[in-house]
Amino acid sequence: MKIDTPEKANDIFRQFLDSESDREGCALLCLDSHKYPTHLQVISIGILNATLIHPREVFKTAILANAESIICAHWHPSGDPEPSIEDVKITHRLVRTGEIVGIELMDHLILGSDNGFISLKESGLMDMMEFVGLNSLAVQDHDML
Repeated sequence: MKIDTPEKANDIFRQFLDSESDREGCALLCLDSHKYPTHLQVISIGILNATLIHPREVFKTAILANAESIICAHWHPSGDPEPSIEDVKITHRLVRTGEIVGIELMDHLILGSDNGFISLKESGLMDMMEFVGLNSLAVQDHDML
């Protein structure tokens, strides 16, 4: 199935991930040049309200999968998919890293309960990052979502 909408990406992630988990987690969907999935990998499993993610782990997986683009998703055990500032900051770091290595971050989904989710791309947060001063944030060795 071609992944050309956030709804299709959500369907794929939910088939393979336990979004009812009591801990936050992050996963990566790698896509080929026609936007077909080639690989799905759990990147990190965290604690009740945070998970550790670093662009190095995300793009290691994407490079080894020969991905042209990626979609990242993580779930909030609270069931509320509203993005935090940390979610937006790590998304911005992934966008910047993708620009350097030539693998586009197509979207970052935050999964909530009852099949609910927020697409940072559709919500405009991925496009607005440059305008809210995130470009000037100090880069950390890791980010907690």
